[in-house]
Amino acid sequence: MTRMAWGAGLATIDSAGNTLDTWYRWLGWGEYGSDPGADGAGGDSVHWDTIESKLGMRDHRDEVRNVTIRPVRISVDVDAAPASPEDAYLRLHLLSHRLAPPHSLNMDGTFGALNNVAWTNLGPVAVSALDDVRLKVKLDGGVLSVHGLDKFPRMTDYVVPTGVRIADADRVRLGAHLAEGTTVMHEGFCNFNAGTLGTSMVEGRISAGVVVGNGSDVGGGASIQGTLSGGGTETISIGERCLLGANAGIGISLGDDCVVEAGLYITAATPILTPDGVVKARDISGVSGVLFIRDGQTGQVIARPRDKSWGELNSELHSNQ
Repeated sequence: MTRMAWGAGLATIDSAGNTLDTWYRWLGWGEYGSDPGADGAGGDSVHWDTIESKLGMRDHRDEVRNVTIRPVRISVDVDAAPASPEDAYLRLHLLSHRLAPPHSLNMDGTFGALNNVAWTNLGPVAVSALDDVRLKVKLDGGVLSVHGLDKFPRMTDYVVPTGVRIADADRVRLGAHLAEGTTVMHEGFCNFNAGTLGTSMVEGRISAGVVVGNGSDVGGGASIQGTLSGGGTETISIGERCLLGANAGIGISLGDDCVVEAGLYITAATPILTPDGVVKARDISGVSGVLFIRDGQTGQVIARPRDKSWGELNSELHSNQ
């Protein structure tokens, strides 16, 4: 059965006809115009004629950036690979608006569908036009600030989900899925098609494709290998009520109620001493109730069963109200 999603918004088109970005003010499931009403991106209910009247049909020119702002209305099959930048941006919006969880949409070829863009304080600019735009701005007495050169913009320039805290907006890409109750601290990072499913304190790196369960925390400087890191297809996930210690890292999944000692990095091939003998870490990937530590004298990585969940962080730290 085909799954369709729709979006209506504005695309930025450069002088060569390339789509630099697309912002969807309205989006949802189904096909555009197929039902009497529609759900707006912020949860507000609107009618198709309201969208049409607000969006209009006319292009708008931005002479400073040398771009065209073009109204977009699109319906896409989310089980097929993205067919255009506008298509890819709709999927990224669906994820960040929490209308779709990570790994529920076909994101194959997303990098190839998007164009590399100069993200500035004035909006997206074609990289090749950057110096000309800077000259126009300076001659008018202004300053052009370039936040980054990338295919993905920061999420908060397009989507601001409810009930979250993000200390540094540059650290969260559009397409991140941050559940209500999530806090991303200054050194935390969350990539696209990845994120949290509940209350989490993120002070480390959530790579592309990684999913972190409710009540789990990613310690300062910690890292989780994503599907893009080694070119693999396995989805790395962290279950519920887990702690990935500061400067730790994992290349395997954790089940529920697991702890990885601070500074301990576990890859799929790491030898692990278990009550049943030494195994490769991949052999216990996803097992629940495990404490991973390193023997201070031998250096051996040990997996021990846990009798109870770890002493979780003060609830006040998790409050985003």
